[in-house]
Amino acid sequence: MTQPRTATTFAPPVMEARRWLDGVNHPADRPLLNVSQAAPVDPPPAPLREAMAQIILNDPNAHLYGPVLGLPELRAEIAARWTGAYGGLVSPDQVAITSGCNQAFAAAIATLCAEGDEVIIPVPYYFNHRMWLDMSGVKTVPLLAGAAMIPDVDAAEALITPRTRAIALVTPNNPCGVEYPSETLRAFMSLARKHKIALIVDETYRDFDSREGAPHDLFTDPNWDDTLIQLYSFSKAYRLTGHRVGAIVASHARLAEVEKFLDTVTICPNQLGQRAALWGMQNLDAWLAGERLEILDRRAAIIDHFPKLGAKGWELSGCGAYFAYLRHPYDMSSADLAPKLVRDAGVLVLPGTMFMPGDLPGGEDQLRIAFANIDRGGIETLFNRLSNLPY
Repeated sequence: MTQPRTATTFAPPVMEARRWLDGVNHPADRPLLNVSQAAPVDPPPAPLREAMAQIILNDPNAHLYGPVLGLPELRAEIAARWTGAYGGLVSPDQVAITSGCNQAFAAAIATLCAEGDEVIIPVPYYFNHRMWLDMSGVKTVPLLAGAAMIPDVDAAEALITPRTRAIALVTPNNPCGVEYPSETLRAFMSLARKHKIALIVDETYRDFDSREGAPHDLFTDPNWDDTLIQLYSFSKAYRLTGHRVGAIVASHARLAEVEKFLDTVTICPNQLGQRAALWGMQNLDAWLAGERLEILDRRAAIIDHFPKLGAKGWELSGCGAYFAYLRHPYDMSSADLAPKLVRDAGVLVLPGTMFMPGDLPGGEDQLRIAFANIDRGGIETLFNRLSNLPY
């Protein structure tokens, strides 16, 4: 008897981790530090909320179905911004709006893969990508990222088979935080083109990259859309998590296929969210620049305070965007350590086992810290608690 699609994958990790909180009391002098989820918990900035209120009141079209591939004005704004930011031509008909970046990935895979096809993903991986591949009947082919957490193109080429349809990268990376060098992305683009497969690059966290200027030059290739599929999210940039607005940048022909998928799943992206994203792009550049600097300061705080953990045998494998990826020194799996940290330290963190296939080693000594919702002081408190564990 065959399984239903949802039975082919694991339970959502963030929801599983939240259940560790059941029955645990956190004293007033040691409140819970939740570093499990990579999403801002604050609402959009006040000017954006005010603009959204006016949209609700005054724009009748914000309450109706819209174009399946998204608001034309938002598609055009993204195309113009990307053309300026990356130094290569992106046209509005190469942009589609999706209901969050997860849906952008799902739509891309739907246009690429049939039952039994393969997609290469560096591990540790973003678990929702693995879950969607499982539910699509697509084999996840893990590419071990190595000690530096940056995938190797030669190792990837050795994994390509006649069933390979794509390589999917996330940069800045979730869960490791590392920023892939431009030359790494260029090498993967060349590899994918050589083998006539797609290169999916998820840049959900591009707005918090520590580097100045374009993080890569892939769009400067005049034929970029024969290989590259870029994914993006507005959830992090403008705190629009609940409004579900993402984007996929690809060839016009591929987006015609994407349209079929989107039309049968959501019909159109969230109308208020799209208008909010457009308003944010047109009015919040200075605010977003400040948000980036704050995240970069928290990244610096991780590095500043890590020596107190380093002295206890911990290792920092990656740090950037919203994430720090750690190796712990204890003689237990992170799958057991993470629930203990809720009880013993008032810390909710995800174990590395959630970011690795069960048949591969490595996740047992790894933890992901998502620091988007704790400031520099909270990071100091977090590291103090971890450095004083009774194990």
